[in-house]
Amino acid sequence: MNSLSSSKCGVIAIIGRPSAGKSTLLNTICGYKVSIVASSPQTTRNSIRGIVTRENRQIIFIDTPGYHLSEKKINHHMTDVALSPLEEADLILYVVDSSRPIGAEEQKLLSLLSPLEERVFVVINKTDHSDSSPKKHEKALRETISPRQFFRVSATKKEGVEELLETLLEAIPEGDILYPEEYYTDQAPEFRVTEIIREQTVNRVGQEIPHALYVRVDDMEVRDNEETLWIRASILTEKESHKGIIVGKGGRGIRDIRKGSQREIGNIFHYKRIHLLIQVKRDHKWRSRDRLLEQIIH
Repeated sequence: MNSLSSSKCGVIAIIGRPSAGKSTLLNTICGYKVSIVASSPQTTRNSIRGIVTRENRQIIFIDTPGYHLSEKKINHHMTDVALSPLEEADLILYVVDSSRPIGAEEQKLLSLLSPLEERVFVVINKTDHSDSSPKKHEKALRETISPRQFFRVSATKKEGVEELLETLLEAIPEGDILYPEEYYTDQAPEFRVTEIIREQTVNRVGQEIPHALYVRVDDMEVRDNEETLWIRASILTEKESHKGIIVGKGGRGIRDIRKGSQREIGNIFHYKRIHLLIQVKRDHKWRSRDRLLEQIIH
């Protein structure tokens, strides 16, 4: 690689429908677990920052919630979060799932992105899927938008991702690097813990209650001469029946959630011991409270 005379730094917003593979793509690009991933749609609720630095070039990626048409209050909050980075971002990655037909959400997104197309890169994802039709999708998208460039990738198999990243590193503007080279995210530790616990929970309850719960860290501190990370957290859900599903028969469900969460937290925070206590509680109207939604979706 040729040496560059000046530094480059840019912000790139990632947007797309739910389950388009945005979070998986971000994790693959960064080379670390930055954003949680689950089979349930709309797992991402917040703007998640992932950072890539190569020599004197740095990209701050913003992974956004899946753009979803819905009248529910929680979806309105997530839609606002998804769209808010678009105006300020230097570039936009529009991720399309090539294994699903283009629907109403895609058409609405296209209408929003078309005026910004000079900053848009279209990433047609999941090209390894048996139902993938990237050529068909690209042809349909070209009827509405003329982006900077189209890419075809498989985020899970890392196909086409390096070419995409190199193009983005060249496309970002000149500017001072904002984060130290070793940073791959700027998320607060408490937020990372809540996301890990939520990921472990959602992946174990399947489609039954993924959006009827949220996670709160009640206490988090380092003990035993900096050797133990001690965490007390709560999973809050809307119904008593949901509590039973999460806890599981004989407490097996919550035990598995705790063990899986401890393992993932240990991969991020390198203490000798991770002590995690999780309680399951009921908060039956949490999705209707604006102040709480603003605290947990941002």
